[in-house]
Amino acid sequence: MATLTLPPAMSADPGAVTLVADGVVRLTRHGNGVAHVAMNRGESANGLSLEMLAGLEAVLMQVHGDARVRVVLVTGEGKNFCAGGDVHAFLAQGDQLPAYIRVATIHLQNVATLLMRLHAPVIAAVQGFAAGGGGMGIVCSSDVVVAGTSTRFLAGATRVAMVPDAGVSVTLTHLVGLRKAAEILLFNPVIDAVEALRIGLVTKVVDDAQIVDEAWRLCCQLAAGAPAALAATKRLLWSGLGRGAEAAMPEENGTQAWLCGLEDAQEGLTAVVEKRAPRFVGR
Repeated sequence: MATLTLPPAMSADPGAVTLVADGVVRLTRHGNGVAHVAMNRGESANGLSLEMLAGLEAVLMQVHGDARVRVVLVTGEGKNFCAGGDVHAFLAQGDQLPAYIRVATIHLQNVATLLMRLHAPVIAAVQGFAAGGGGMGIVCSSDVVVAGTSTRFLAGATRVAMVPDAGVSVTLTHLVGLRKAAEILLFNPVIDAVEALRIGLVTKVVDDAQIVDEAWRLCCQLAAGAPAALAATKRLLWSGLGRGAEAAMPEENGTQAWLCGLEDAQEGLTAVVEKRAPRFVGR
């Protein structure tokens, strides 16, 4: 699986301004108006801990308030774009997991809503795995998705006795259709890049070494466009779907918190950590 390397046009951009340099999420605004949001927990496959979710929300709010931003590029450091929720952080909560999930899913809901509602188009550059409510949620809430040939997608919620969140129950269905969404969410197949392109989950598939180069090229193309027209077009595309996804997210969140109080959720998370099949008992 590929580790993303920034092209020279990005890494050596004299007009780039680092707005958030340290922490689990970094933010750089480039001279052409592209804001680069980088998830920075590569050692944990960019798993969404509470800190990571809060960081993403804060950075996206900063982007939202910056009129100089014309396009947003979202990447994940390391070998994987985002492996979803941080399973180890979840298990560490013990009996407090439902309360933790309530807070985490509110942040995740805000992140997904911001991606859909930002005036600037959002391009995600995806390598390795995009999984769970985090990985799939960001992919489904982005306007354009560039994936590498070795990229894989996995919904994964029901295999740990949870439900999809980040509005995926609506956005994924809109992207791939009801029957395919049901298959993806109920059976949790690992979807390769070719299949993801075929069903409409991603926009383009390129060689792994070209993921960020292609995403940057598309960012530059949009950044040179008419910003008000692009923002209005994005708003029109998301308007009906966006309301549907936003309406679904509170129900997703409440269901998620309830399920996390059951034995099956603890068993599902433990099974992932122990790399074995879960033994669900229905309570």
